[in-house]
Amino acid sequence: MPVLRRLAVMAALSVLPLAVTSCAPPAQSTASSKDVSAEKIPAEVSGDTTLTVGAPELKVALELSGQIDELPFKVEWANISGGPKCSEAFRAGALDICSAAEIPSIHAHWTGLDTKLVATELREDPVAHPIYELGIAPGADIGTLEDLRGKKIAYSPGQAQGTLVLRILAEAGLTQEDVELVELASTDDVYPTALGNKQVDAAPIGGVNIKRYLTKYGADGGTTLAHGLRDDPTHLWALTETVADARKSAAVRELIRFWARAVVWVDEHPEEWIEGWYVEDQGLSREDGEYLVQQKGHPDIPADWDDVIERQQQTVDLLAREQDREAFEADVLFDRRYESVAAEAVAGEGTSS
Repeated sequence: MPVLRRLAVMAALSVLPLAVTSCAPPAQSTASSKDVSAEKIPAEVSGDTTLTVGAPELKVALELSGQIDELPFKVEWANISGGPKCSEAFRAGALDICSAAEIPSIHAHWTGLDTKLVATELREDPVAHPIYELGIAPGADIGTLEDLRGKKIAYSPGQAQGTLVLRILAEAGLTQEDVELVELASTDDVYPTALGNKQVDAAPIGGVNIKRYLTKYGADGGTTLAHGLRDDPTHLWALTETVADARKSAAVRELIRFWARAVVWVDEHPEEWIEGWYVEDQGLSREDGEYLVQQKGHPDIPADWDDVIERQQQTVDLLAREQDREAFEADVLFDRRYESVAAEAVAGEGTSS
């Protein structure tokens, strides 16, 4: 059996009153995955339809681009995003749609929560612009992925970072038995702190945490290592109950169109985005904002999801094998009625493939 150790970590969430108590997946109770493919989405959206949306970046992008008042339906904005928080909000009936990576929808399926992925954003040249790098603790003596053998690695099984760890091990020809996985939820600066304190030897870190970790611990020998894998998919993720509702399904389609145009606007207006999102909304320095814009690169909104679903299937199979789950067909997670909506909304603007 793999070595798996839990570190006690407490984090306060100042958003909806939702309890996220563990990064470990709950007991298995596979969702039924209702097939909505034959249900027609109305051509027009009703102005009195309301969606509760957990996508703070989208809200700010629509405000900065002047599009937010053009939404043809009502939106209640929830200040949450990401898998654990969105899952809890879905279960509480407090959310219709949110922004998340690809992993939460898989674990939702395994835990009885029926959801659909309705939009996909990738990155151009994703290996050169990864979301995560592998943080290496001072003195850990890790220069290649193969050097992870026998090391302590931070692991969050219900999050994208945890799946990336499993993919990294596979890429290095290692198994869970070859390393010590330290179960630790990836929130805020937990991973950089664990690295700096040498609680773990390696941990996937992303965003401004990469820059801050190297600034704080680089002089002591802290480094990062490129994993060389694709980790870029992000999605709009909705409750199946929402997209099965005729009125709400039309509002979701319109939201996707506005989302795609916002993605393009952000890419084409980096200065405004740095000031409006990173500095004013997130409280980061301008230097941090510039770093994050450069790190992300340019978006790619695919018009065809075949490759996306194939990669999702590989992830399902990996997690099923490594976490003793039941494999399933990944296409049940996608509502392909929306497949071309985002790309068509920005056709000719250089972001669709």
